[in-house]
Amino acid sequence: MLVTTGWTAVHRPESGISPRAVALSAWAVARIDGRPLPPADAPVRTVARFFGSLDGAQRARLADGYPLVVGNLDGVPATTRYRANLRGLEQARRVEEARSRDVGVTPTDRAEATRRVHRYESLADPDRQILTFDPTGDGLVAEVFGDLDQARRVSVIVPGVDTDVVTFERSRRRLTSPVGMAQSLYEAERAAAPDGRTAVIAWAGYTAPIGVGVDAATGRLAVDGAARLESLATALPGNASVALFCHSYGSVVCGVAAHHLPARVTDVVVAGSPGMRASSAADLHTRARVWATRDPGDWIADVPHLEVGGVGHGADPVSRAFGARRLSSAGAGSHNGYFEPGTASLDNFAKIGTGTFASVVCANGADGCGSGISPQTVTDEG
Repeated sequence: MLVTTGWTAVHRPESGISPRAVALSAWAVARIDGRPLPPADAPVRTVARFFGSLDGAQRARLADGYPLVVGNLDGVPATTRYRANLRGLEQARRVEEARSRDVGVTPTDRAEATRRVHRYESLADPDRQILTFDPTGDGLVAEVFGDLDQARRVSVIVPGVDTDVVTFERSRRRLTSPVGMAQSLYEAERAAAPDGRTAVIAWAGYTAPIGVGVDAATGRLAVDGAARLESLATALPGNASVALFCHSYGSVVCGVAAHHLPARVTDVVVAGSPGMRASSAADLHTRARVWATRDPGDWIADVPHLEVGGVGHGADPVSRAFGARRLSSAGAGSHNGYFEPGTASLDNFAKIGTGTFASVVCANGADGCGSGISPQTVTDEG
């Protein structure tokens, strides 16, 4: 089985063949102890059933042998995916190190390879829990904070434009990155409910638009992102309830996904949204509660909230007519300030993420946005 694992030796960046494509081809014909492997596009339940039938040593062999398949396969146990993605990151780092020294590529490509080396080195820390890693193109990555297997409530950060494997975390302007947002929310949730069993996922698992251009103004990339988000939510272990925290273009992804999300997704929260490609919360056709917030200093307010010929994302989620539960974001100050400690937005997000709805603060500064919601109701729904 393991003779096909050396994709780093096979992959030639200039050939146009991605390492994941090589891995998928090997996976399609592989067996483990005489048993065929499930297709990489098999339903989540099929994958979960197959991996549930394997012992620990067999799961480890598959993780080590096919990291770029196993590490991105919804339905595989989280700990097995963490192992696979650690291996995938180590292999990808070696490829990029070689590319960074290759005089046959442009200086720009060598510089990009160097940036990827640094990012992969950081992500490959064995203490990190990398749930998704695919170096293809701009890259896909997701990280878990907390114990996903034991969590009763899971929060997922769905970020917006200019998100890729390199910008997944930042040392400067930390809270503008998915990792910074997720860390901030996880810390706030732990403070709000110290005994709560929560986990937070920084999810850059879709191809996001680059800049405020045509891709950011249409729903094309959101459609693929929505399918991936639905698969993630369906595949999370146990019966934890799920809250989505969708920032900027991420709210477009959440809006497109809303109708197809599993019932365990009880809350969809949008911040700094250009629209959800819907005319109202009811038009999303979701059982989940829809919450919306926007700081007065957020430039997204100046973006026309309309949709014409596929351009634009529809009605403003913070308008009264839209029908979402409107949250206070006092103190956020800008488009990228919603996860800053000390802001009303982060405090509200933590309350929604932990199920302490009664003290959620509305956009007008009063209580009541969470009226009539009990944590027990959420648990039953999840």
